[in-house]
Amino acid sequence: MIETIERMLDDVKQGKLSRRQFTLSLATLASGAFAAPAFLTAQEKPEGFRAVTLNHVTVRVPDLHRTSQFYQEFFGMPLKQQSAKVHILGVGSSFFGIEQGEGKAATVDHFDFGIADFNADKVRARLSELHLNFADKTSSESFKFYDPDGFQVQVNGPGYVGHVG
Repeated sequence: MIETIERMLDDVKQGKLSRRQFTLSLATLASGAFAAPAFLTAQEKPEGFRAVTLNHVTVRVPDLHRTSQFYQEFFGMPLKQQSAKVHILGVGSSFFGIEQGEGKAATVDHFDFGIADFNADKVRARLSELHLNFADKTSSESFKFYDPDGFQVQVNGPGYVGHVG
């Protein structure tokens, strides 16, 4: 699209296209760009469960307070929730979870996807069909499972804000 606009600007400079023609062409181009995603969405319904946000990432670290202080100061992430072993820092409408680890190595504990029209029972049913493991069989708000590579993944609706405890 940028190349098309640049060509049209060159045509205006060379007198091949009037300002009015340029404006109409730009409006047509823009309206087509905005209409295309809606058209594709209506025509191609994705299979499975559509992730619409990367809700959060949670890490386990050897020193919860040192790590939390670093991210608060360096990135300006406000402390949203805390307990003795968990800090949740705000990142826009998402968050960054920090948990006190057991060992000396820092690790990624899990990552979380916000799912459009989240229905925990339907997600669990599909995971069962795929023979993937999950422990929580009752929560309707959020739960974790292990993907085929062993990564722990959390799923919930896109507005999930986390809970310490």
